[in-house]
This record gives sequence, structure tokens and C-alpha cells, in this order.
Amino acid sequence: MRIVVINHVSLDGVMQAPGRADEDTRGGFEQGGWSLPYGDAVMGEVMSVRMAQSGGLLLGRRSYQDLLSYWNTQPDSPFTGALNNAPKYVASTTLAEPLPWPNSTLLKGDIACAGSDLKARPGRDLHVLGSGALIQSLMRHNLIDEYMLTMHPLVLGAGRRLFADGSPFTSLRLIDSTTTTTGVLIATYRPVERASS
Repeated sequence: MRIVVINHVSLDGVMQAPGRADEDTRGGFEQGGWSLPYGDAVMGEVMSVRMAQSGGLLLGRRSYQDLLSYWNTQPDSPFTGALNNAPKYVASTTLAEPLPWPNSTLLKGDIACAGSDLKARPGRDLHVLGSGALIQSLMRHNLIDEYMLTMHPLVLGAGRRLFADGSPFTSLRLIDSTTTTTGVLIATYRPVERASS
């Protein structure tokens, strides 16, 4: 399996709380729901195609709990059933089994080992949504195969960033891009192997 990060980001790299005002208010963040005005049919189509290729989700604890609490209150959404049925792998040192969401597996031990084990399995892509701390850990161990970022034309000025200070050096190659009618650039990147000296 490949590990693919799919995230909304502002032009200044903020990924915090794109979907709802109350999604993540850590640090006094008050701009939650910032991605909503930028949704359109183009983004919907790109996301639908990508999610149809999903072999499941790889999530950190916060994102897992947030998705669970939100989508289980949306019984009429087509995403609810899809998310309930999807395999979900959860990186957490504080959660315990059994996990409350169907088809959820708690990853045991070090994320480097668990991530390598997941990548060694055959199957479709595992998608990482949200999960900033998990992404940082995966980056440090060179376990991310691709990034699909929806870059929104706004500067938030504060909030948790996808590539926080201290992120490992990573060179990326653009492999695909689409621009939506609202000015969102959907860009897909793959890490470039560094030549050894």
C-alpha cells in the first residue's frame, strides 16, 4: 500500500480546522471552517475520484475521534456509510481496543514499524486526513508516498501548519494539478529521492 496525505491548506500552510468552526480550536484558533466557501463541483469530483481509490484511512488520534464524532451524526450523508465500512488504522498511544468505530485497528508500537508494515501489504492507497502530528512522524521516517493538497487562496495568519517548524527536508515533484472555479489549486506531489553523496 502507498501512504497518501490528503489535506486542505491555506497559502500560509495552515491545516487546522478547515471543515467546521468547532473542529479544532486549540491555541484559540477562531477561523474554523475556512475551506467551506471554496468548495465547488471540480473539487468534489477530484475528491470523489481519489476517495474511490482508497484502501482505507490512516489517522492520528485527534482526527480519528473528530471524524467519528462528526460523521456518526450525519446519517443521511453518503460519506457516513463509506467511512463506517472503510478500514481505519489509528496511530495512538492513549487509545485502547476495542475502538468504537467499525473496521478500526489500533496500530501497536512505533509508527515507523507500523507504517512500514502497512506499506508492505498489497492493496490500494491509505489516505491520511488531518493528522498533523502523524504526518510529521511519517515524514521523519520517509513513509509518505504522495501529497494531494488543496491549496486555498487565503492567508489565515495563525493556526497549526501542515509543515511545521522542524519538519524534515523534503523535496517534492509536482505530478498533477487542477484549479477549481473558486481558485483552489489541487496539487499532487511525490517526494524526490535524495542522491546519496
